[in-house]
Amino acid sequence: MFVISVKSSKLKNAAFISLIFVFVTIGAVYLVGKTASAPAAKVGGVIMKAETAEDRIAFFSQFGWEVSQDPCEVKEVIIPTEFDEVYSSYNELQKSQGLDLEKFKGARVKMWSYEILNYPGYEDSAGVIRGNLLIYNSVVIACDISSTELDGFMEGIM
Repeated sequence: MFVISVKSSKLKNAAFISLIFVFVTIGAVYLVGKTASAPAAKVGGVIMKAETAEDRIAFFSQFGWEVSQDPCEVKEVIIPTEFDEVYSSYNELQKSQGLDLEKFKGARVKMWSYEILNYPGYEDSAGVIRGNLLIYNSVVIACDISSTELDGFMEGIM
């Protein structure tokens, strides 16, 4: 028969360290969840879901835009933690559409660009007008229409 004796102070220390570990873990999970919360799948009656190619194309069609079936470009973008003049201006455009990138600072998102096929005056200019979507957790968090011309433009989709 084996007998092991442990001083109660060692048990108290182990319990205390375990308790601290539990609280730190709960706090970390809470903070991670607060930094970049999931966006709403519907904003002002507009469906923002963009999980599949069909969802992204349907997003554009809500506003009357016809887009190419395949994206022109797909890339990963990290939204900066501090906005410079360009990002501040872009976010003002988003705010005018009811969106806001402030809560996504530091987030890694995907940018999907599609060719707009029915932009007035550019119907026969392949690849000149693009619709761009920034997507986080399968939801559109920013969108714009832009021209790839040298003196191009950028405007809201909504």
